[in-house]
Formats: sequence, C-alpha cells, structure tokens
Amino acid sequence: MGHPAHHRRADDPLPLAADRHDAPARGDALKILVVGAGVAGLTAAADLARRGADVTILERAASHGGKMRHVMVDGRGIDGGPTVFTMRWIFEGLFADAGESLSDHLGVYSTNVLARHAWRAGGRLDLFADIEASVQAIGDFAGAADARGYREFCARAAAIYRTLEGSFIGAEKPSQLDLVRRVGLSRLGELWRTAPFRSMWSALGDHFSDPRLRQLFGRYATYVGASPWFAPATLMLVAHVEQDGVWLVQGGMRAVADALRGLAERQGVRLRCGADVTRIIIEGGRAKGVELANGERLMADAVLFNGDAAALPSLGAPGPKPAQRSLSAITWCVNAPTSGFDLAHHNVFFAEDYAEEFRAIFNRREVTAAPTIYICAQDRGLQPPPPGTPERLLLLINAPADGDSRDFNASDYIERTHSLLASCGLHIGEGSAVATTPSGFNALFPTTGGALYGMASHGATATLRRSGARGKIPGLYLAGGSVHPGPGVPMAAMSGRLAAARLLEDAAGRSTSVGFAPGRHSR
Repeated sequence: MGHPAHHRRADDPLPLAADRHDAPARGDALKILVVGAGVAGLTAAADLARRGADVTILERAASHGGKMRHVMVDGRGIDGGPTVFTMRWIFEGLFADAGESLSDHLGVYSTNVLARHAWRAGGRLDLFADIEASVQAIGDFAGAADARGYREFCARAAAIYRTLEGSFIGAEKPSQLDLVRRVGLSRLGELWRTAPFRSMWSALGDHFSDPRLRQLFGRYATYVGASPWFAPATLMLVAHVEQDGVWLVQGGMRAVADALRGLAERQGVRLRCGADVTRIIIEGGRAKGVELANGERLMADAVLFNGDAAALPSLGAPGPKPAQRSLSAITWCVNAPTSGFDLAHHNVFFAEDYAEEFRAIFNRREVTAAPTIYICAQDRGLQPPPPGTPERLLLLINAPADGDSRDFNASDYIERTHSLLASCGLHIGEGSAVATTPSGFNALFPTTGGALYGMASHGATATLRRSGARGKIPGLYLAGGSVHPGPGVPMAAMSGRLAAARLLEDAAGRSTSVGFAPGRHSR
C-alpha cells in the first residue's frame, strides 16, 4: 500500500468475451440487469460490460449515486452521504482494467490533516497523514505513554490490515474455514492477532489510557454502523486505511459517482433513472428479470441487486435472515458562515460519556442528549473560504434505524447539536439547511429503517454473516454496503467487482474463487 496499484482477478481470464477496449462484444452477450446505480452497481456494471455483457442499470431515483448524493442548498451542491475517500487502489485498478487512468477522470489530492477533533470537556487534537506528526501531537495532548501507545496501535492496525487485505477484503465471502485456508496455516498467529473475539473498546485500552483517545479511535466502529463496545477489535484496521491515505476529491464525493457512471457508459452500459423495480421475476427457481412500478417487465440472464439485502423479500426474492440494524443518522446539509473554530475538512466533536450514546441508540432507541457530531467542511481543502462567507457543511449525528416505524423531527435535535458545538468553540451563523432523518433515509432506501450500513457489525462473526455475491437463488447476485466485504465507498466498489466476477464465472460454468488484490492487473 501507499503507492498507486491495480488489482487482478485471482483466476485466469474468462473466455466469455473479449475486453471491450480490446474488441467489440459478441452478439450473444449475456443480458444483465443491475438494480441500483450506487457505487457497487456502477462498478459491477462497468466490469460486466467491459467483459462483453449487455448491461442495463435500473435506478429508482432521478439520478445515479445511491447514498453518494448531492443535496442542493441555496443553489450549491453539498455531499449528503459518504465524505471520506480512501483505498484509492480499488478505483485505480477498476479504471486500469478498462484501459483508462483514474486521474484522467477524477481529481484527488492528499490532505495533511486526516481529521480535527475537539471535546466539550476540553482539548483539541489533529491526526496527521504523517505518523510521527501524530505521535508528537498525541504526546502534547495526552502524554508520552499514549504517544508510544499510538505508534504501537498503528503497527497493530497495519498488521490486521495486511492479514485481511487479500484473504477477506479483496476476496469472496469466506466461511471461517475458508478464511483460515486463505491466510494459511503458517500464519494462524496473525489471524488470531486480528482480535475478532475482543471488542474494539477493550482492545483500545491496550494502547491508550486517556479516555478521549479511546473515544477518538473507537469511533472507527461507526464507519460500519456499529458500537465500539460490540464491534470486534478487527475494525482497528480502519486506522491503517486512513493512515495510508485520505484523499480530497475535486467536486466532492459526487464526482466519484460521476466518474464511475462515465466509465460504465464508456463500456456500453445503459442507465435508466426513474425506473422503480418493484419485483424480481423468479421462474423455475431462478431470477429471470424484474418488473417495474409501471408494469413493464424486463427479462435477463441474471439480475445483480445493488441495494440493502434486507430489502429483497419486499421484491419477492429470498434474502438474509433478519439481523440487528446498523446505525442511521440525522444530517443537515448547511450553507452558512462559521466562526470561533478553525475547521479542517473532516471534524469530530465529542461529549464526555461516549458509552451513553450507544446505549441510547441500541438499547433505548433514541438519540442521546449530547451526541458526537461529525462535520465535513466541504470548502476546507487547499484554501479555506474567506471569513464570514457561507460555506458548505454536512453535520451528522448518529441515530437508531427506526425510520420505518416512527417519525423523526430534525428540529428536535438542533439545540443539542449546536449547544455541543458552541461548547467546543464553533458557532454556525445564519444560513440555509436541508435535514434528513432516519425516516428520510428509509424513504430513499425503503425497508431499511434508514440503516446506512446494512446489519450492525456486532460480534466476532458478524462480518462473516453478511451475504456474499451469490444470492439465495440462481441468477441473483448481490452488491453494495450491506454485503461482503462491508460498508463504505471502497468496500462497496469491491463488492461490485466481486459480484461481477462471480456472475461471469458462473456463466462460464466455473466455480473458481474470485478475488482482487493491489499491485496486480485483472482482465
């Protein structure tokens, strides 16, 4: 890691069809319907079409992108979904496999400050792309022992990542036995040290005595919609992912979705927005097509579903067993001036009792009185906006995924949010805002309750319980943040690549395992 790289398919190239940039597709190409134009759907479609398939994406919304959406406030587009761009190698490999360069279609630049943190009880801390700079900052913030603990924590996170990168992240969903086999008997000690049977919060105590640092790094569990008290310590690998590069995107994260759409369409993919799929057609025990809300029936050789796997039963297809939902959120896309606190691009504001936040959400199904607040200051990059001028902000607090069973009123949570920010020194002036609650996210992504990460990654085997690329019936394939390898923009892209590769392997009558890894090309 740490340098541009590409992936490869773990198996030999399929004889199904030539790559589109090498030769035209065959006339008898597989006909594939992709349901959903999120990151995974766009990625899968690009790979499928590149390999010669006839691909149509059906998107319920008026535009592509899925959760990677733009919200218009005062005529300005604000990213209202994912805001962190990491694991750049996944996207570089996707474009390279199509004979293109990511940099020709997406402007990204690294940032020195990974995130800025502040506590209501006192203290501010920046994490830096340079580990030694962070060691120095943590030493000044919490003392020499915790600075040493941070260096050890980084080494541990990197080791976990190295163990799981090829065996889990870039490979098909494994069983526990498969994971052992992939890692190798000679490396079982490394697999054990990924600490799946310890909670993240417990493992962080090995490295940090200052509770504020355990808050800061425990928050990585929320990247997959989980509580650090129930998420496995394995998720400490997120720290290494960020340390390896957090990139700022010219045009915001919406530009990532635009680049993926462009790649897919250059491979010959057709995108139909406003196409609401209400049923997956199953004939003879096999997925054979879809039916739209307007009654139109579209038939295909296979259906690739890019949505929350929990929604499959509502479409007449078998889905996973019900599981505890991940976190939802209340967000505000804001266009307003700020003062009193020098924002970075990524900012986090903490209260004192972190455990109470997750007891409130997962036990009492409510938002705590003093929630952790994440702010993406989207105009803070190479040059901050002039003082006193409106800037684009995404404010987010965690909430229970109950948007399908009760209403949430965002105004009920404004005072507690602004109060905590003010106690940390940040004041947001008069401006315009658009709020989205769990109810709103459920309307955007039906049957999820507003859960933004699929099932909650709680317990040692939670990640292994996620659905894989194959659905429960032939002809149905799954991709997106609710399936393996998990939520997040790069993981969703990887799931799309895995689903496309699995579909093509099955179509060719082969059961060879598929996978991708940095540093090597695929076909």
